[in-house]
Amino acid sequence: LHARGREETMILGSSTLQPLIKALIPRADITTRPRFSTLSHAGVCKLSRLPKRSAVVAFSIEQVYAMAEALRRFRGGAAVVMGALSPETRNKQVAMFQSGEVDYIVATDAIGMGLNLDLDHVAFAALSKFDGQRKRRLTPSEMAQIAGRAGRHQRDGTFGTLSGMGKVDSGEPLAFTDEEIYAIEEHRFAPLTHLFWREAEPRFDTLPTLIADLEARPDDAVLRAAPEAVDMAVLRRLSEDSIAQSVRGAGSVRRFWEACSLPDFRNLGVEQHARFVARLWQDLDQGYIGADFIAARIAELDRMQGDIDTLQGRVAAIRSWAYICQRPDWVLARDEMAARARAVEAKLSDALHARLTERFVNRRTTLLMKSLGQDAGALPVTLEPDGHLTVEGETIGRLEGFRFHVDPSAGAHDRRMLLAAGEKALPALLASRAEWLLTQGLGELEIAGGAIRWPGQGGGQGGGQGQGRALAEITFPGQAGAGNFGNARLALTRDLGLLAEASRAQLEAGLTAWLDKQLEPLAPLRKLAEAARDPEAGSQARALLITLIDARGVISREDAGLEHLPKEM
Repeated sequence: LHARGREETMILGSSTLQPLIKALIPRADITTRPRFSTLSHAGVCKLSRLPKRSAVVAFSIEQVYAMAEALRRFRGGAAVVMGALSPETRNKQVAMFQSGEVDYIVATDAIGMGLNLDLDHVAFAALSKFDGQRKRRLTPSEMAQIAGRAGRHQRDGTFGTLSGMGKVDSGEPLAFTDEEIYAIEEHRFAPLTHLFWREAEPRFDTLPTLIADLEARPDDAVLRAAPEAVDMAVLRRLSEDSIAQSVRGAGSVRRFWEACSLPDFRNLGVEQHARFVARLWQDLDQGYIGADFIAARIAELDRMQGDIDTLQGRVAAIRSWAYICQRPDWVLARDEMAARARAVEAKLSDALHARLTERFVNRRTTLLMKSLGQDAGALPVTLEPDGHLTVEGETIGRLEGFRFHVDPSAGAHDRRMLLAAGEKALPALLASRAEWLLTQGLGELEIAGGAIRWPGQGGGQGGGQGQGRALAEITFPGQAGAGNFGNARLALTRDLGLLAEASRAQLEAGLTAWLDKQLEPLAPLRKLAEAARDPEAGSQARALLITLIDARGVISREDAGLEHLPKEM
């Protein structure tokens, strides 16, 4: 009503304000600008099937957290925007969404205030909110203010509700009415009938005079007395306290009103916030708040430990002190204290952003969600020296021998994606590993348990490495104990099933050659086997030869059951 520019005064807002502007400022020139993009109702959608670049809007911190945690499981995570966040934290969360690090954002109705986002869809998790006095359904204009975040310039947007969000008061599922959909899509809303008003230039003669002016009712028919704000409630509460006796003279009354106007960043409520203001007034009434007192309060908040709620409380508290330090005549060493407060607020905001990201963003899942639609060759899977498979530094599993194991810490939903991601990259990685084994790693192999094993590559019991993973089972055709050590055959295990046919054949040939070399020291046993099969050898000699073969060529006389060697030996 009173603010005016030197050349021109521009009032920006909805067309619903037009009748009141004309009534209050008849000479005002009204100019309209149409929305270039189309906003369409998209109906109901499951949270797990939300399209990318979507925002979920809820109206309680608990619901915001629940939605964000669910999106972390389904889609890798979401940015979080709430009015309780500091501007720095909110901007970092928004930047995370805008950069594409996450494709979803969960917010309260704070999303409709001053945020320009690259959104395609807005999903409402509720259509009612508590407005400070009662729980009520959003008005169509409030719905449109939020839904209008979707689409920008000439890119169309959509809005809708989430399924599974329970029933509204009428017992019906959460949904927009036909009238609400029409109003939002066509941008047609009932014009405002009145505006709230409070005296902008009250008198500061005495506290009763100040209160009376602030409570005065407007003369104009289109204006209504504003609901009691926090500053007015604090003023009224402290005017009834003994502290009011110290407020004398216009200068003191003005200063006291400025103290009562301190924003309640911590949402303490009138009673506690009034006590905080009263403590400040003890110093302000004498001149200034001491620098030592301010420094001590700031130091108490200079701690980055704690969960999200704890850090939010500290951020709100330091914002109060930062506001106090910005007042031109409240604090001694004002510039130094203001700098300290800003520095601590920045550190706390960074810590809060980190906690929110840690809780609500699974970077590994986010990367996979973006990559799984690409060609296999485009998936940036790397095999680390310790056998772990990573995607841009995030572990997706471990390669033990030639078998891929999904990261055991992953949930059921993530395990499917991790397995798919790993299997896309495995053929090339396994071929490379097979080539390395044949050229450099054969010395690590050993024979144990009737198989060729790769020690240090898993396969043990109770989480240990044990004998290592089996690469091939060894069989000897013919009668057991017949000395067919030169005729060993290999059967590659299922671990090598994902190897390409050519790589598999090369590895089998290499392992066969390696096994033949390992069995060379047993060549003399073949001669014993031939002798044991000679029909002219006596039965006692043949039995001894077979026993020697089974014992790999060495046996004690007692074990053989012979006191003297047969003459034919």
